[in-house]
Amino acid sequence: MWFKRVLPHLVIWPPLAVSVFYVVSYTLWTTWLSFTDSQQFASNNWVGWRNYASIIGQSKVHTAYTNLLIYGFGFVVLTSLIGLLLAVLVDQRIKAENLFRSIFLYPMALSFIVTGTVWSWILNPGLGIQKLVRNLGWTDFQFNWIVDRDMAIYTIIIVAAWQASGFAMALFLAGLRSVDADIVKAAEIDGASAARTYVSVIFPCMAPMFVTVFVLLLQFAIKTFDLVWVLTAGGPGIATALPTLVVYDYMFERGQLGRGSAAAVLMLSTLLLVVVPYWLWRRRRATA
Repeated sequence: MWFKRVLPHLVIWPPLAVSVFYVVSYTLWTTWLSFTDSQQFASNNWVGWRNYASIIGQSKVHTAYTNLLIYGFGFVVLTSLIGLLLAVLVDQRIKAENLFRSIFLYPMALSFIVTGTVWSWILNPGLGIQKLVRNLGWTDFQFNWIVDRDMAIYTIIIVAAWQASGFAMALFLAGLRSVDADIVKAAEIDGASAARTYVSVIFPCMAPMFVTVFVLLLQFAIKTFDLVWVLTAGGPGIATALPTLVVYDYMFERGQLGRGSAAAVLMLSTLLLVVVPYWLWRRRRATA
C-alpha cells in the first residue's frame, strides 16, 4: 500500500523537477550572458545593456519583428478559420469521422523540416505549381511568391496554416462537443437555422476555447524556426527573417553569444507578453 501511494509521486515529480530546473537554470544563464561580452565562449565581462542597444538598432531585427507581426496575425487567423471550418464539418456526425480526423491531424505529426522541404518543392517556380500549370498550356501563369520579397512571408503563413489547422480543428471540435446539447436543441425548437445556431449560440459558448486556440497558435508563431529555415532560410534577403532566425544568426553563424542571448531574451519577452496575460485570465476565471 505504501508503494502504491508513493509510485505516482515518483513518476510525476522527479521528471517535473528536472524539467523545471533545466528551463529555469538555462533561462537565467542566457539572461546573464546577454549582459556580457561573450563571443564563441561564455565570458563574465559585464557590459550592461550594450548588447540590447546594439540589437535593437539593427535593421534586420526591425524587419524580423515586423515579419513576426504579419506572420503571427496571418497564421493565427488563417489557421483558426480553417480549423473551425473543419471542426464544424466533422461535427455533423459524418460517416468515417475518425478517418477524416486522422487525415486532418496528420500534417501535425510531420516535422517542420519535412513540411518545409516538401512545400519548397511545391512552391518552387521551376519545379512546382507554376511549372505544372504552364505545362498544361497556361504559359503566362505565375506563382513565384517564394522568391518574391513582398510575398514570400505569405507562403510561410500558408504552409504553417496547412500544418497546424488540424491541431486547431481538434481543439475546436472538443469545444463543439462540450456545448450543452439542451441549449442547441432549444435554439432548434425556436426555429434558428443551423448557421444561426452556430453563430449565436454555439460559438459564444466556446469563447474560452477560442482564447486558448489563439494563445497556443501565437506561441507556435513566435517560436517558429525550422519551417522558415528550410522553406526560405529567411530570404529572399531578409524578407522572411523572424526573431528565431536572428538568435540563430548571432549565436551560431556570427559566434556572438552575448548578442545572441540578448536576442533570445527579447524573444522570450515577446512570448511572455502572450503567455502571462493568458495565465492571469485563466486564473481569474478559475477563482471567479
